[in-house]
Amino acid sequence: MSFLDNKIPLGHWVESGLDFLTEEYSSVTRTISDVTENAIFGLNDLLFDIRPELLIVVFALLAWKVGYWRKGLFAGNWRLGVFTAVGFALIYNLGLWDSMLESFTLVLFATVVAVALAVPLGILAALYEGMYRIIMPVLDFMQTMPAFVYLIPAIPFFGIGPVAAIFATVIFSMPPAIRFTTLGIRQVPTQLIEAADAFGSTKAQKLLKLQLPMAVPTMMAGINQTIMLALSMVVIAAMIGADGLGGDVWKAIQRLQPGKGFEAGLAVVILAMVLDRMTQKLGQAKRQSK
Repeated sequence: MSFLDNKIPLGHWVESGLDFLTEEYSSVTRTISDVTENAIFGLNDLLFDIRPELLIVVFALLAWKVGYWRKGLFAGNWRLGVFTAVGFALIYNLGLWDSMLESFTLVLFATVVAVALAVPLGILAALYEGMYRIIMPVLDFMQTMPAFVYLIPAIPFFGIGPVAAIFATVIFSMPPAIRFTTLGIRQVPTQLIEAADAFGSTKAQKLLKLQLPMAVPTMMAGINQTIMLALSMVVIAAMIGADGLGGDVWKAIQRLQPGKGFEAGLAVVILAMVLDRMTQKLGQAKRQSK
């Protein structure tokens, strides 16, 4: 009898665990799915009702002023504002405006959920060595797992559609936000921590008034990476029914339409560059304010 004859039934255990969770908590996942789906469709409908020309101007103004709110009325990054206006105008001209808004909505929801989960975990890992030793190997596992694998548990939990896409995207994009939150808090100078202790600060006071404010620039870098990973995963999640630019890319692949695939891919690149530059500017603004 060879070693291979006693194969560990790891795949069977995973399937049994998923079956148990979907059966026992189907009502919970159904409620989460309904609420999330209604929120996504509601935001999409709101954005669709606004004229594209007006939204392009709004996005361009936001890109222009991001990081410059306190530096005067006319201060801003005009290059980013112009790039945003031209890039989004090109997306509109290519007929991909609605798809871009759908992708933007999915990225927005996924990022908000990922950051809401990541920040508390990052704080725990920074403050408690035991939690750090548990969380970091889990993050290593999450970051080395192929992105497509995250689509597998999303389907039995939430079915086909945008909610499953957000679930997979949140799991895939969380690790950078956790790591950078932990790093930012741990990089606070020990002299400042000792000074806070000398003045009798509690753990909560040190965290809220010293460590988190000092860590915000580093945390913004983590949020930036989370947004980029979320956008890349939203494209992959088109395989499980997510709409948006990823759906356009997936349709072009299925129908062998390289031109349309290139157009949708270019729209993804423009959206990614705009979001990347805006979050970078926010992080730089936080550093300069310290």
